[in-house]
Amino acid sequence: MWPIALVSFVAVTAVLERTFFLISERTKREPDVVAKMFDHIEEREFEAAIRLSKSSKDFIARILGDALTYKDYSLSSAFQRAAAAEVARLQTGIPVLDTCVTAAPLLGLLGTVTGMMNTFGALGEGDIAASAGKITGGVGEALIATACGLMIAIVGLIPYNILNSRVEAAKREIARASYTLDLIIKKAEMAPERTPASSS
Repeated sequence: MWPIALVSFVAVTAVLERTFFLISERTKREPDVVAKMFDHIEEREFEAAIRLSKSSKDFIARILGDALTYKDYSLSSAFQRAAAAEVARLQTGIPVLDTCVTAAPLLGLLGTVTGMMNTFGALGEGDIAASAGKITGGVGEALIATACGLMIAIVGLIPYNILNSRVEAAKREIARASYTLDLIIKKAEMAPERTPASSS
């Protein structure tokens, strides 16, 4: 039961830490700043967009700022590198919760096996009346360990899926920002070519 108790403590700690972290990240979102950055990029004012990203705590703004900083080398590679760093930061702790959810029922199964071993050991002593307490204790150990392991896994699975959905939503926002940046950059590059055609 002690390993199961330790796993439950780690799972609760991971859930609380990730919940507070993701709520904090959500409150730091600044869609207006991101929109202004896209406006600056469309006007080819890249330095202004980078300055906006440095003053913002929005993770999308940070990714865009890092990508624009290295745009002369490879804009897509710079964006992917910055996005990967932010996604890794958002996912920190979730593998720990996944491990706890997976390990809890296995530890419960281990408790079941050891409990049944104690039960069979008590049966092998011959005196059923004298070993009745050991038998019931072994069965109780097996059932309690299994129940606790399953309970931790079931209860931990709910926040695990919720936290994963939040990370997936952040990934979709990053992907949308990537598509928007690509379209705006291409539009800005094509703009000078359209000017002579429209004036003729």
